[in-house]
Amino acid sequence: MAGNSIGQLFRFTSFGESHGPVIGGVIDGCPAGISLDLGLILADMARRRPGGRTASKRKEDDVPQFLSGLIDDTTTGAPIAFIIPNSDARPEDYEYLKELYRPSHADFTYHKKYGIDDHRLVHRASARETAARVVAGAIAKQLLARSGIFIAGITSCIGHNNIDRDYTFAEMERAAKNAMQCPDKDLARKMKTYLTAIRKEGDSIGCEVQACIMGVPAGLGEPVFNKLQSELARAMLSINAAVAFDFGSGRYAAEMKGSEYNDLFTLHDGHIRTATNNSGGIQAGISNGEDIVFRVIFKPIPTIGKAQKTVSREGKPTKIKGKGRHDVCAAPRVVPVVEAMAAMVICDQLLLSNSVRL
Repeated sequence: MAGNSIGQLFRFTSFGESHGPVIGGVIDGCPAGISLDLGLILADMARRRPGGRTASKRKEDDVPQFLSGLIDDTTTGAPIAFIIPNSDARPEDYEYLKELYRPSHADFTYHKKYGIDDHRLVHRASARETAARVVAGAIAKQLLARSGIFIAGITSCIGHNNIDRDYTFAEMERAAKNAMQCPDKDLARKMKTYLTAIRKEGDSIGCEVQACIMGVPAGLGEPVFNKLQSELARAMLSINAAVAFDFGSGRYAAEMKGSEYNDLFTLHDGHIRTATNNSGGIQAGISNGEDIVFRVIFKPIPTIGKAQKTVSREGKPTKIKGKGRHDVCAAPRVVPVVEAMAAMVICDQLLLSNSVRL
């Protein structure tokens, strides 16, 4: 199975399955001499951890065990390898899948690609894998902070519950302390109530995560096939259930005139800036020094409690009803995953540019 690594100089590889003994990862290219705050890693893991009325009831401590690359919590320059035990795995919950294909899930495509007639293979496609990404991303965040670069994500939409204004970076950071990771407390309560109702229906719902990367210097990214937005899009769309990515005012660009969309250059405190940020901090594939703002849309969780039509592996029509422990919505647990992927991309880009010493 290829495609388990991302990044060129700051390179992350994940391994393990949702119901195997562990999941884990290896970070290669992390500079030596970086003192890590393990508490910050655990804080991001807690934001992603399952539990709660509308999330998976799986109970995992999600405390990573570092096997190499650290001495007294300081990076050595060697690969950082870690594992996260799967202490509450229940593979027996998925025995009903031996002969069936779940709608919009990995069962059919994994079977066709790998030719392995075993339902356990798809446990690699589980959202459980993203826990390893959060560990690597939390380390990347600490490297970026040394260069004055910070990342914050929020739950910006669940169903028809949308944020209705732009939020400051400080407001987005504070949202991490909210259970729904939404900066609008009233909207967060509505989202939570809505998810409870969706769960009672035996259904699931899609969502959107908005993120901002502050402090990125101008000049990151390559202008043709390795545009900064294409690297971010690749990272975001690698997250389970992600179906769309846009940055700046991208979703509205089709209905805007050039005179409305163009970011006019101005002089601010002796620095060239843009008056607006419709470009989302990226122009011609290269960062322009403004905040990088983007959104990721996630489809509804495919495993639901309602009976749905499907076929067996022999093509016989039948019905399937989801079992096991599943989220109603990817948000809010996916917010730190989005932040993690963004941090790894920017770390890699900084190392490639040689413009900043991490």
